[in-house]
Amino acid sequence: MVRPLAGDLLRRRPSPVVGALVACACVALCTAVIYPLKQVAPVVSLGVVYLLGVLLVSTVWGLWLGVATSLASAAAFNFFHIPPVGRFTISDSRNWVALVAFLVVAVAASSLADVARVRAEEADRRREEADLAADLARLLLGGELRTALRIVARRLAVAIGVPSVEVTLSEEPAAHPGRLALALEHGGRVVGMLIVPESLEPSVEQRVRERLVPALEATLGAALEREALIAEVVETAALRRSDSVKTAILRAVSHDLRTPLTAILAATDAVRDPALTAEERDELGAMAYGEAIRLGRLIDQLLDLSRLQAGAAVPHVASCSIEEILRAAVADQQDRDAVRLSVDSGLPLLDADPVQLERAFANLIDNAVRHGAGRPVLVRARMVGPRLVVRVVDRGSGVPSGEQERIFEPFYRPAGQAKGPGSGLGLAIAKGFVEANRGRIAVESVPGQGTSFVVQLPVSVERSAENERAVVGAETP
Repeated sequence: MVRPLAGDLLRRRPSPVVGALVACACVALCTAVIYPLKQVAPVVSLGVVYLLGVLLVSTVWGLWLGVATSLASAAAFNFFHIPPVGRFTISDSRNWVALVAFLVVAVAASSLADVARVRAEEADRRREEADLAADLARLLLGGELRTALRIVARRLAVAIGVPSVEVTLSEEPAAHPGRLALALEHGGRVVGMLIVPESLEPSVEQRVRERLVPALEATLGAALEREALIAEVVETAALRRSDSVKTAILRAVSHDLRTPLTAILAATDAVRDPALTAEERDELGAMAYGEAIRLGRLIDQLLDLSRLQAGAAVPHVASCSIEEILRAAVADQQDRDAVRLSVDSGLPLLDADPVQLERAFANLIDNAVRHGAGRPVLVRARMVGPRLVVRVVDRGSGVPSGEQERIFEPFYRPAGQAKGPGSGLGLAIAKGFVEANRGRIAVESVPGQGTSFVVQLPVSVERSAENERAVVGAETP
């Protein structure tokens, strides 16, 4: 909780008029109290009663009004109680000594009370300023700096007692009519500005410059250094992760790249043997061709993944047919007979990148064929509400529930499939291309029964309306 510091930065005493009235009342009250006390004590010793009023006035209203109260008390003591009563004269020299001693003690007590009051006020100010500085440090060092600055500005406005305060990170003060811009420096350079109203009272402005500005400078400088260190740590961690990813990529693809390349080199070396028959040459050529296709596909996948991770896979949107995309994806498979394609009639056109979607579905179908245990793969496209849904279903061993979220990570391969064919890139690329075209992809799998990849693609309202009109027109005799 921040207390308003307008009264702490500029301690305003009660009105001097009120102080004068209180002083008169204290003198009158002490004068009246002494009358009954004269029955039990010598009158010259009763002057200490006036010290109560002197201490009260000095503590609250300061030294000068306390001294005035001391003089008024001495005059009242002389006039009402020291013989001869009713006159400002003293017949007994001993009474002169008592009166002068009283006046000296009263002035000294007034001075001491004023000093104690000033020191107490200063200690209270320092404590509250320290509390405010600790509160500012907690805000600036405990969260996001830009958000914290707005909260700090509100706290400072309450503390100074003005409608609004602004704390900015700009190094140059902008033109603020009616506002005073105080530079905040740290490490020999300007790190921000404290903008307050120009209408601050001089003593409050001096207190702000001498107390609040240095505390805010130190805290803001520490917060900026902390933010820079965090950014450096994050960048370093990102570089380390990037190096780890690069290392993992090299390790993961080195075998996949080397295997087809070794097969191609072996086939091309063996085909030069003059003892080979034509049939053996054709067989070696077919093997080299198949491995070259495999190597080219892996390189394409690596390029696709690098573009997706770099954010460079921007879709080239065009009107395209999902049926044509799926047929092209099936035609890209080596074992086309293993795929059963079912597309509902009258599906609306998509506004998407047909090349990216074709690669996405080609990877999904290839994955389903490789893990379908030799059984046919079903590819089904139909409308479900406002979205076009494509399912790629295999009847393989399925994916355990604990691994269904991770299978879309690059190079991740479920347990039991790590040594099988594939690079672990196809599903990550499929997910990236589908999402780049505003679609969603999910996996549904029952271990031992098969896996279904569900792709949902958005269809615009205009396309959906056109499709409905076409269907109605086709059904009208």
